[in-house]
Amino acid sequence: MATIPHTAPRRITPVGRILRLNWIGGSLGWIWLLIVMIPIYWIVITSFKTQANYFTTNTFAPPSEPTFDNYKLVIENDIVRYFMNSVIVSIGAVIPAVVISFMAAYAIVRGVGSRWLRSMNTLFLMGLAIPLQAVIIPVYLIIIRLKMYDTLLAIILPSIAFAIPLSVLVLSNFIRDVPRELFESMRMDGATEWGTLWRLAFPLTRPALVTVTIYNALGIWNGFLLPLVLTQSPDQRTMPLALWTFQGQFGVNVPAIAASVTLTTIPIILMYAIGRRQLLSGLTAGFGK
Repeated sequence: MATIPHTAPRRITPVGRILRLNWIGGSLGWIWLLIVMIPIYWIVITSFKTQANYFTTNTFAPPSEPTFDNYKLVIENDIVRYFMNSVIVSIGAVIPAVVISFMAAYAIVRGVGSRWLRSMNTLFLMGLAIPLQAVIIPVYLIIIRLKMYDTLLAIILPSIAFAIPLSVLVLSNFIRDVPRELFESMRMDGATEWGTLWRLAFPLTRPALVTVTIYNALGIWNGFLLPLVLTQSPDQRTMPLALWTFQGQFGVNVPAIAASVTLTTIPIILMYAIGRRQLLSGLTAGFGK
């Protein structure tokens, strides 16, 4: 009597499974890239159209006669002043926020046994649960009492306060991943806490510092609510508020707005291009440990 040979069930090797997942992930990535590129493409081609051609031609068709009049109009409407205001606000808020957050995160991690520092850590975590929209009226009243209304400092100080909680959370996680033996060896060599902070913790957490810096800079650069509520004169406008310049009583100059948006995104693209590697390593390093 013949026996039927037993065949083992076919198993999918890990390599084949990874390749299959890569095909799915790659397809989804290209679809998402297409979705993201469509509005960018529309903004760029619209910035080279005239206002009359924008309403008479196809929205996604490239301009038949490209023009730089929109960029000329944007530059003539004090876009350089608004750009410098955004630069001053971003630098003036990001640098103090990152430095304060780094020192606070180091103190929280190294002083884990202190009850006061634990309460400060809880206070920073509570700051993540408070949105800017919920406290904009108290912030406005405080700025009025301090007589800083309609100044760039009125935007910088609240921006620092709202950037600190998330920065402390991210940086404390990275400093906590530094081996404790390194801190002990620095102490045995006679280094002070201040020296350990800048000579050991700072170099090892540089990817996280770059990540926090870029994240906060993007949020402050694109901030709209604080400049809208805390400033009034045109001289104190930032780049997001500059878009209002091209909104008239009976219409909106869409090509000019597209040109100003294009100019606004150039610093963001340059910032990402410069810190891309550090940003990606900072975003992924915490999940790999």
